[in-house]
Amino acid sequence: MARLVLSECCGLAPLRLRAGRGAIAAPAPPAALSAAALPRGPAAAAIHRDWALRAAAGGDFDPGAPPPFGLAEIRAAIPKHCWVKDPWRSMSYVLRDVVVVLGLAAAAARLDSWLVWPLYWAAQGTMFWALFVLGHDCGHGSFSNNPKLNSVVGHILHSSILVPYNGWRISHRTHHQNHGHVENDESWHPLPERLYNSLDFMTKKLRFTMPFPLLAFPLYLFKRSPGKTGSHFNPSSDLFQPNEKKDIITSTASWLAMVGLLAGLTFVMGPIQMLKLYAVPYLVFVAWLDMVTYLHHHGHEDKLPWYRGKEWSYLRGGLTTLDRDYGLINNIHHDIGTHVIHHLFPQIPHYHLIEATEAAKPVLGKYYKEPKKSGPLPLHLFGVLSESLKQDHYVSDTGDVVYYQIDKMMNTSAQNSD
Repeated sequence: MARLVLSECCGLAPLRLRAGRGAIAAPAPPAALSAAALPRGPAAAAIHRDWALRAAAGGDFDPGAPPPFGLAEIRAAIPKHCWVKDPWRSMSYVLRDVVVVLGLAAAAARLDSWLVWPLYWAAQGTMFWALFVLGHDCGHGSFSNNPKLNSVVGHILHSSILVPYNGWRISHRTHHQNHGHVENDESWHPLPERLYNSLDFMTKKLRFTMPFPLLAFPLYLFKRSPGKTGSHFNPSSDLFQPNEKKDIITSTASWLAMVGLLAGLTFVMGPIQMLKLYAVPYLVFVAWLDMVTYLHHHGHEDKLPWYRGKEWSYLRGGLTTLDRDYGLINNIHHDIGTHVIHHLFPQIPHYHLIEATEAAKPVLGKYYKEPKKSGPLPLHLFGVLSESLKQDHYVSDTGDVVYYQIDKMMNTSAQNSD
């Protein structure tokens, strides 16, 4: 699901800001909070230490409390070169991933062994996910400063894995602009208790019981989440503004072209071969996408706040995201696990996210949670996901700072069915 150019102010209203093609324009920052107005040198360092000490002070820490720092302070702590986009470097990652995808497919087709196919499905599905992350960078404008290059590469990468580039780009923009807001967030947002209670048992079961949430993305593209309507393929959907219709038609046409290509290959190669070469890896990719996006916005170990009304701000919403460690997968999927800084400043290229995160940690203090180290493979994250799905069911209908609550009756029903 042309990206965000953040102002350096905090407290943005939860509006669905719109812009034409290219990066998203946010309101201009107040002069008093602009990076240029911040103290430099020893004074800035002293202020950063003070923020870090206050955020890391002993006693109970309330993650829903307004942070003692602003976006401008976080931005000032990040080295300037971290904002530089190198299109040649970005394209090198595309070339690397495409070569690996084609090589895996050729090797699996040649060997054609049931000892090889499961390994191929896991590897190729992960590479599809890596392609998605690069297309996602195109949508944010962090791939390069050239909107045409971003659009062409983004359409090719996303269409190849059946994602409508512009449709998803725009809805993902809405997610970034409103993350942490109960009503206005776009993906994996909490359900208010009244809406949750209106769902039938089967809908709840599909939404909160493994492995069904790992297959949610295609349905989301066509129907969105409960409580929201619209399609990522329909230019008249309320997801989009009238001036974005041409973009949606373009991405939907590209998606249909890929469907046609897959149909032609199925006719030539046979349905079983295409099932093995493409369909199963596609499902693995969908599982990766749903798992990663869920884990970055839910933390059952430390409950994350969600906001309404005046309590919400762009900064406070962004701080409710989580970094996750994926072991060997970190490099393969382009360090998307470094999610907090990505959410606050999505224009930073993925190859600078780790450095930017390390630089920002002293400012963020306890508002940043170190990810649990996973070892070579992130197997523990399946347990985290499963436990979160058992606990994070709905939020209160009232209140401006709310936390996920548990539907104990649903968990009891699940245990009885087991």
